[in-house]
Amino acid sequence: MLSTYIQARSSNPARVRVATIIGFAALTALTARITLYLPGNPVPITLQVMAVLLAGLVLGAKDGALSQIIYITTITLGLPFDANGLGTAAWASPTAGYLIGFVAGAFVAGYLAGQGLHRSRMLRFAAGMAGVATIYFIGALWLTYGFLGGDWSKGWTLGIAPFIAIDIVKAIIAAMLAEGLRIGLIRSGG
Repeated sequence: MLSTYIQARSSNPARVRVATIIGFAALTALTARITLYLPGNPVPITLQVMAVLLAGLVLGAKDGALSQIIYITTITLGLPFDANGLGTAAWASPTAGYLIGFVAGAFVAGYLAGQGLHRSRMLRFAAGMAGVATIYFIGALWLTYGFLGGDWSKGWTLGIAPFIAIDIVKAIIAAMLAEGLRIGLIRSGG
């Protein structure tokens, strides 16, 4: 979406595309540093969901997902960029499903935005909420079956319910920022 436009206008489109993808991967890593732990909950509140939604809404489905693949690859390589600073060990934690969900969530938000849901803030918000739902589904699935013995009630209570209100706010902010970021990146790229 954005990367395609920048490529058409830039003297070095590949470099611009790579820079924007890596930039959103870095933003996701940076937002992992802002964490709030709820008592008795292994899943922290972070600003990562907002970064993931922005990646999808600004870069589009493919490049938004690619930015998140790069992000989780850095964790797989042992860098402590996850919210708990575990590096590779994050893949054995209750939050690993959310990391996987970031790839799918950015793709879903970007795909829907690319289908015309980028035309207004309300439609971008809807695309963002679909991305959030995708992250929740994959994250709670991992949490529920990997760590809670298949108890969906606990999975809902620990992995989804505490985050709904704050993630609605993150989706609103992402929807408000996305178009401005797209335009700013377009102008700086060409």
